[in-house]
Amino acid sequence: MSKPPRAAGRIAVRPTLKPRELMTDAPALADVWTAQIITLFPDAFPGVLGQSLTGKALQDGLWQLETYDLRDHGIGKHRNVDDTPAGGGAGMVLRADVLASAIAEARAGIKGAAPLVYLSPRGRRFDQAMARNWARMDGITMLCGRFEGVDERVLQHFGIAEISLGDFVMTGGEIAAQAMIDATVRLLPGVLGNAESALEESFSSGLLEHPQYTKPATWQGHDIPDVLLSGNHARIAAWRREMSEKLTRERRPDLWAAFQSRTSDEG
Repeated sequence: MSKPPRAAGRIAVRPTLKPRELMTDAPALADVWTAQIITLFPDAFPGVLGQSLTGKALQDGLWQLETYDLRDHGIGKHRNVDDTPAGGGAGMVLRADVLASAIAEARAGIKGAAPLVYLSPRGRRFDQAMARNWARMDGITMLCGRFEGVDERVLQHFGIAEISLGDFVMTGGEIAAQAMIDATVRLLPGVLGNAESALEESFSSGLLEHPQYTKPATWQGHDIPDVLLSGNHARIAAWRREMSEKLTRERRPDLWAAFQSRTSDEG
């Protein structure tokens, strides 16, 4: 059974050694889906998440964003957060003791179910099903790596799940984090103006979305398909389903095979 829609959150009070945000424009909220980001670049957030629907939802208190600066947990006078790889090799590795301190600070404020994940090209690939699962939870804590990655021991110690945006390598996890948060936040109750939009999008039914059209009816010699102007909702629905299946079969044979397998099992 799905959770009831959340109302805008109320201000939370937490024990801390740092001045709280109660005197700022963005106080911490209780009972709101929360994205926690552990990063060397907290100023990268909210970034694009502060725009459009996700930005409005953030402003309205439908979700909240907390950043934790790894440099605050650095070692020594220069706040070092990394060191050379054991066994030699290029680059630097984020230290386990530094990461553990930052993770402990972030997780101290967690209430309810909130996965702890590390953005990594080695991880399970992020998809729409994962976004839906995260949206049903109370939030998420994301660890953004840099350099050659993080000390493996911290992943094992905290049981951190590795999640990948795709089969490519980026300079850090911040952009991937924003993409995954965007995909998740838009599924939260009240974020999208029309809840049906999320039901009709690519991947929501296991298929790619059908083509979309709008005015003018004719542009550069290209017409909107007649069926979409017919007013016959049954025919329109059938056409859209046919196009979704056709696009999925042609462009994503992996999704088409999974869809057919699931349909066969349900039948």
